[in-house]
Amino acid sequence: MRDAQPSTIYLKDYRVPDYLIDKTSLSFHLGERSTEVTSRLTMRRNPAAETASQSLELHGAELELLSLAINGDVLPEGDWEQQGELLCIHRVPEAFELECKTRIYPQKNTSLEGLYKSSGMFCTQCEAEGFRKITYYLDRPDVMSVFDVEIIADADAYPVLLSNGNCTATETLDNGLHRSVWHDPFPKPAYLFALVAGKLSRISDSFTTMSGRDVALHIYVEEKDLDKCDHAMQSLKNAMRWDEEVYGREYDLELFNIVAVDDFNMGAMENKSLNIFNTSCVLAKPETTTDAGFQRVEGVVAHEYFHNWSGNRVTCRDWFQLSLKEGFTVFRDAEFSADMGSPTVKRVEDVTLLRTAQFAEDAGPMAHPVRPDSFIEISNFYTVTVYEKGAEVVRMIHTLLGPEPFRAGSDLYFARHDGQAVTCEDFVKAMEDASGVDLSQFRLWYSQAGTPQLSVQGDYDAQAQRYTLSVTQSCPATPGQAEKAPFHIPLKVALLGEAGQLPLQLKGQPQDTETADNTEMVLDVTEAKQQFVFENVIESPVASLLRGFSAPVKLSMNYQRADLLRIMQSDSDGFCRWDASQQLGLAEIRNALAAQAAGEAAEVAQDYLDACQQLLEDTQLDPAMVALMLQLPSEAYLAELISPVNVHAIHQAREALRKGIATALVEPLQAAYRRCASDEAYRPSAEQIARRSLKNAALSYLMYTSHGPEMAREQFETSRNMTDRSAALNAIVNSDMPYKSDALQRFYQDWQHEPLVINQWFQVQAMCRLPGTLERVVELMSHPAYDAANPNKVRALVGAFCGQNAVNFHSEDGAGYAFLADRVIELNRRNPQIASRLLGPLSKWRKYTPEVQQRMRGQLERILAEPELSSDVYEVVSKSLKD
Repeated sequence: MRDAQPSTIYLKDYRVPDYLIDKTSLSFHLGERSTEVTSRLTMRRNPAAETASQSLELHGAELELLSLAINGDVLPEGDWEQQGELLCIHRVPEAFELECKTRIYPQKNTSLEGLYKSSGMFCTQCEAEGFRKITYYLDRPDVMSVFDVEIIADADAYPVLLSNGNCTATETLDNGLHRSVWHDPFPKPAYLFALVAGKLSRISDSFTTMSGRDVALHIYVEEKDLDKCDHAMQSLKNAMRWDEEVYGREYDLELFNIVAVDDFNMGAMENKSLNIFNTSCVLAKPETTTDAGFQRVEGVVAHEYFHNWSGNRVTCRDWFQLSLKEGFTVFRDAEFSADMGSPTVKRVEDVTLLRTAQFAEDAGPMAHPVRPDSFIEISNFYTVTVYEKGAEVVRMIHTLLGPEPFRAGSDLYFARHDGQAVTCEDFVKAMEDASGVDLSQFRLWYSQAGTPQLSVQGDYDAQAQRYTLSVTQSCPATPGQAEKAPFHIPLKVALLGEAGQLPLQLKGQPQDTETADNTEMVLDVTEAKQQFVFENVIESPVASLLRGFSAPVKLSMNYQRADLLRIMQSDSDGFCRWDASQQLGLAEIRNALAAQAAGEAAEVAQDYLDACQQLLEDTQLDPAMVALMLQLPSEAYLAELISPVNVHAIHQAREALRKGIATALVEPLQAAYRRCASDEAYRPSAEQIARRSLKNAALSYLMYTSHGPEMAREQFETSRNMTDRSAALNAIVNSDMPYKSDALQRFYQDWQHEPLVINQWFQVQAMCRLPGTLERVVELMSHPAYDAANPNKVRALVGAFCGQNAVNFHSEDGAGYAFLADRVIELNRRNPQIASRLLGPLSKWRKYTPEVQQRMRGQLERILAEPELSSDVYEVVSKSLKD
């Protein structure tokens, strides 16, 4: 383990590397007890280096050094020394070949970083700094090299040997061994290196690029999973075609491989031409996979493929620039998923994640800018801020520039920086140069942390036919940033009249008579206080603001209840309709909380019930949107809006409202359920997914009525797809039905040989809202199907309970907090990366009532007192406790 108080790394201290590696040749001899790695590095002094030092420092961790040689001459021990995770060679020539032989122990590598062996297969995960667990190297993203790789292993035990690039040779050797050789002609940093060796089967296909080249496509899995790969393969081909059509990006090698691995810390990894995936992001078929699972496979496959250009051909200079590749690629995969399904539903789903997870991160101890200023452990910065908020920053550039200038900017970015490791600034500069738009102030989105808040006041002057929007922006203090300069915020607006959207004419600007639709406009909010005056407004309008969620901000507006009802029922912008439904739902919950505090029964306002009934009966509206609009704000989102957070009061109020809605609208809910039921063969199409989402949303409400339990039981017993069966099981588990135990046992017996389905079985029990859930979770940790060494199992059971079951995690005796602390301490020794990612719920301790704060803080202090605390866990805990 690392020092309990590791040092902080700062962006301001970045220096170019003293040496470069033009060519990397690796040879792996994979053994059952250990693996020997020989690296030959063709190196030279970097002409851009700021120092003339003749010493060379290489990164390495947990390596057994066997020998070192420069230009064939073995170095005596006096010529080098090991200093922690650095190997220092005291004198090297201007240009040379360094040969290094190391021994590593993949079988003992439980961190799942570097080269590890799991479930009988060798696999790598090198991002961010895993490569230093393989051999000594300049393990930093701005050192890019051409790689040649030789793999030697037992032919029977490991018949499949894979690495990056194209396979240039295979050979049968003596003693039952075989060999494969791989060449990747495109320079890449070490974090993109990949190796897989094992007993795997594959499905194959091909893709013809826009220039007419044929690319061989393979997905490698365990033989039992071959029937679950078709969707991933089709998603890959769709992504390849989409990237050509939308971005002009063509794949650049003869071969593209995907490998599915069950023991994996992340969702997937974009290693050049050898993408390694968590099985949950590849395997899918109707009987075992929900609609959300199918959509996740499609989105993640696309994301990793899109990285071929936005991450691999152009990569990040240093890890502070992580959002350069991740934010841009998340934006790209979101647009792809929107084109493959429902754009509005996809947008609402993304906004929901931002408002719950990312806004919470902005308000917590781990708040950081999209481009962080410092870190202790880079693995802790694979966050929703870097990914999802980073994608929103790219989306805002797209909004400000427009589609064609944005495409011109991306073309310039790829052309200008192909084969380079660059910065977020380089990306923005390409957008500026291609469009002519000044993005100087906009750059603050990369350097300032926190969620901006917009307060908007609308006033109508009937006599002058003038409507004024007064906008004030602010941003709360975050760790290390007490004061914030005004952001450049694109605020997309429309004005709603009785008959629809009104034409917009902004004072001081010529009226747009050429554009077919002049009823929507993007306002540039750039000052702390600003006014926008619209002229020739013939009636008092309702302002439709932040259309499409045009910026990741919190918005408050002096809406009347009637205004929100109008937006919810008639706005043409799907996001705004959904957001109005959420604001009305929030008002109902606040009223329920007040009634609860006064000892009175909560009642649902009739106008809100009427609006919900109208939604249920609207057969023209996308059923998926109806399902989303019927959902009350989640408890996680409410915890971001109500301070201090009283978890149990919020849960009780929300449950009372759901029951009230169900009781009042039982007939429309039943009608919607029946209307969306179907016996047609399952397809993960947008149309079918939409119907299933509304049907199961209706079922979740009907469980509060006498009709629901039998409907859930029938759906569970007769459904032929995992979406409906899982939804029914969830409804049953959260009820007092005696059938619950039988349903859980039957589900397990049906799917005990499908690990991903059993993860769902763990998760549905971990998320049960009823008392006694923690005891059940502890019991399940001893279940034969649970494996604490498997990140998917940990996320499904421990992560789901602690992160998604607030009412039970926050039990009044503090048992949930102690349970999480115990798991973090255990995982700190085995897999620090997973341990640190579980800490999120405890890190938010300041949001709760004083007695709850004390119990949560106590568990954080207990973790911090642990000896040999990993840097991953230390950083999160120490920042969480920092005053």
